Amino acid sequence: MPTRLWAGVVLVCTGLLASAIPTAQGRAADGPKYSADRELIRPADYREWVYLTSGLGMTYGPAGGNGVPARFDNVFVNRESYRSFLTTGRWPDKTTFVLEIRQAQANVSINNGGQTQGNIVAIESAVKDAERFPDTTWGYFSFDGSDGLRETAAPLPMTAACYTCHRDNTAVENTFVQFYPTLMDVARRMGTVKPSYDPSHTP
Repeated sequence: MPTRLWAGVVLVCTGLLASAIPTAQGRAADGPKYSADRELIRPADYREWVYLTSGLGMTYGPAGGNGVPARFDNVFVNRESYRSFLTTGRWPDKTTFVLEIRQAQANVSINNGGQTQGNIVAIESAVKDAERFPDTTWGYFSFDGSDGLRETAAPLPMTAACYTCHRDNTAVENTFVQFYPTLMDVARRMGTVKPSYDPSHTP
């Protein structure tokens, strides 16, 4: 093989290996992006990520929602972390979840039953970043602002309820994999479901 062509093959192979290294080392290269002041940047393309599940009118408190209208929750995760989970049953460092909350609407267009999704109400995020969150590994963010969605968000304070809720009630690490049926099957097969996870537990 000519030297130049061989060199080109080596470069291509090296590039392919380099692109696989982040996942192989347990770190997702397409994970969170932070601003200069270390706030999480809201990912503009999260709807091109892997869609995990939707819920309608979910609440972790008393049933009935205290009169709050039912809303849809849509969950997305970055692609590399999803692929890594399929092979390991674990989330690599820099995993980023986006929770998109939308209005639930009835009688839209020709729909005469059930509910469809409407406008975005809120966007939240969970990020696995062991360097930034050495005590909890995971950080939680809300992009809600007084004038609509913000472009960046600081992590919620450690006193926020989401930290203990995710720690105590999730099936895999700090994530509600019990609500993602196909991934729960992966976790069971890989043996990564937390020993403390109790499917009958009520917070």
